[in-house]
Amino acid sequence: MARCVRKLPRSRCGLRVSVWCVYCKKEDYNKENLFNSMNYDVAAKKRKKDLLNNKTKIQYFHQEKWIYVHKGSTKERHGYCTLGEAFNRLDFSNAILDSRRFNYVVRLLELIAKSQLTSLSGIAQKNFMNILEKVVQKVLEDQQNIRLIRELLQTLYTSLCTLVQRVGKSVLVGNINMWVHRMETILHWQQQLNSIQITRPAFKGMTFTDLPLCLQLNIMQRLTDGRDLVSLGQVAPELQVLSEDRLLWKKLCQYHFTDRQIRKRIILSEKGLLDWKKMYFKLIRCYPRKEQYGDTLQLCRHCHILSWKGTDHPCTANNPESCSTSLSPQDFINLFRF
Repeated sequence: MARCVRKLPRSRCGLRVSVWCVYCKKEDYNKENLFNSMNYDVAAKKRKKDLLNNKTKIQYFHQEKWIYVHKGSTKERHGYCTLGEAFNRLDFSNAILDSRRFNYVVRLLELIAKSQLTSLSGIAQKNFMNILEKVVQKVLEDQQNIRLIRELLQTLYTSLCTLVQRVGKSVLVGNINMWVHRMETILHWQQQLNSIQITRPAFKGMTFTDLPLCLQLNIMQRLTDGRDLVSLGQVAPELQVLSEDRLLWKKLCQYHFTDRQIRKRIILSEKGLLDWKKMYFKLIRCYPRKEQYGDTLQLCRHCHILSWKGTDHPCTANNPESCSTSLSPQDFINLFRF
């Protein structure tokens, strides 16, 4: 703004200086008010942003626990459903508290961390980290599934290291410092899991080793991960012998893999017998293991609605249960590949 001062006679020089001072003070006062107003606006916006961030610490919540999966625009619906939208709408936050759904959600988080993290929206990425934090806290409290979550965190950290290096290509949503902070959080979680010391319960009743051998074998046959068998064999010398049982490893191989896959990876022991234990660990490096979950997401073939089993959704079929198809975590990811 140009400053204009009315010229006054020399005889009124003192008055002219006074008018100039008053004008300058008034202009400075206006500038100060404008500056304060701008500060107030910035502070108000910051408070709103902080409030939003605090609210998004809790998973973005929708009243419906189902989502309509559509891959194109129609007269009734515009656009298409994305992986991030489905991740926000389905109740994964409470699903991890259900032991039947826990492994399913963890496997889904692992698949997203491997290849689908960049396809999530900003709010979906926040929900992903919030759910992951709840998973870690649950494991720290229960002291169960420690190895499973360690592998999940390592997978996520490795993926983020790759993505952060390519941040110039805009593969991540948000500020780089935010992602660095998230990576530091993941490292902190890993340290917490590594420092867990499982205490022996004070219970003095019957233990696993007190059971008859046939019952011990029956229980061990229900383990679907060979690493669990190896860990169980390290508990006691008598369990070490049982964990090396050939029939046990044979059933484990036949459970996860087809006969054709097994024939391609035959390994013989020094005695000329099939070494099923070595074959198992070789097979898992070559083929995916069979996945089995207590509860899964289901897709209604009639109305194309995705929901958890037992969740009511507005289906017009006469028998909605007959139209539902269980989805594996990989099937869920494949739904949103266009």
